[in-house]
Amino acid sequence: MENNSRLSQDEIDALLKGGDNNNQDQPESSLSPIEQDAIGEIGNISFGSSATALSTLLNQKVDITTPTVSVINKSQLINEFPRPYVSIGVSYTEGFLGNNLLVIEQTDAAIIADLMMGGDGTNADPSLSEIHLSAVQEAMNQMMGSAATSMSTVFSKKVDISPPEVDLLDMSEGEGTDQIPKEDPLVKVSFRIKVGELIDSHIMQLYPLTFAKDLINELMDHGNEESPAQAEEPAVAPETPAPAAAPTAPVAPAASPKPNPTPKQQAAPVQVAPAEFVSFDNQPQAQSHHHNLGMLMDIPLSVTVELGRTNRSVKEVLELSTGSIIELDKLAGEPVEILVNQRVVAKGEVVVIDENFGVRVTDILSQAERINKLR
Repeated sequence: MENNSRLSQDEIDALLKGGDNNNQDQPESSLSPIEQDAIGEIGNISFGSSATALSTLLNQKVDITTPTVSVINKSQLINEFPRPYVSIGVSYTEGFLGNNLLVIEQTDAAIIADLMMGGDGTNADPSLSEIHLSAVQEAMNQMMGSAATSMSTVFSKKVDISPPEVDLLDMSEGEGTDQIPKEDPLVKVSFRIKVGELIDSHIMQLYPLTFAKDLINELMDHGNEESPAQAEEPAVAPETPAPAAAPTAPVAPAASPKPNPTPKQQAAPVQVAPAEFVSFDNQPQAQSHHHNLGMLMDIPLSVTVELGRTNRSVKEVLELSTGSIIELDKLAGEPVEILVNQRVVAKGEVVVIDENFGVRVTDILSQAERINKLR
């Protein structure tokens, strides 16, 4: 009776596994709840700015929600991505070393490509051509560029990325798997993305667990950088009011059993003399200003004459050919702007000098106007 009530080792293992064979695929390494929150916060800040960049490109309202973080083995990817997807591979070239893979639904990528090319996104063709993939690549480049800028702010150092590489990902057919990070396990960060009324889906981020650990450690170290300075402040503060505390010493004689100061406490005599300053009344100020200004005369500046500007969609730019005319925002005969280091300082009119173009300055901005341009 007693022997029959005992469980065998196989039965114990089955109970611990819950009878689910899928537990064999669970990753050996994982992230603690605090580490998951750290990764989620980094993703939340990074893709918050990415949503703004994508909204500007698509001329649609873009919302990206707080991410969900998990750790998966590479063997689970076929279950995570059962349908055809579009993958965008990005490598960090400065600030961090690692790979980052964005994965989005193929139908969502088709809508983004259609919007980038001037369409309304309602009848997007899911079969993506090279030109559609290029449009998606540009959109993801802007998104990840904004994310890298946000990470630069979070980690207080420059973070830069390589141009993204776009490919079709079909795990069932083994297509496009070259961009998947080689390391195992991987961290999956899933965001819910909404683009107007056209897209309500998920965009996923994959990168190695080791890279996630590097991000977490640097974030934690960066948050503790100010702790030593804060710890030293109480030790320095009492030195300032020390002279004021001296008269209270006789009130509590028990605190100072030896009324006579030791030799270390006796201060040496200090000689005090009135300060003497050099008179500047007779200095040749004009010559000094000219001399200082002369030190800047050899600095090169970039002078640009701008005829005008315009905005065009990716579709319109790709349709340009020899002989195409681009209409600018300037009227014929209107003064052109003269820029120095990308700042407007004057206006003028275009002239021809010995078969070369030139510009005649007709108006120079006042000092107040130039200051406003610099803001």
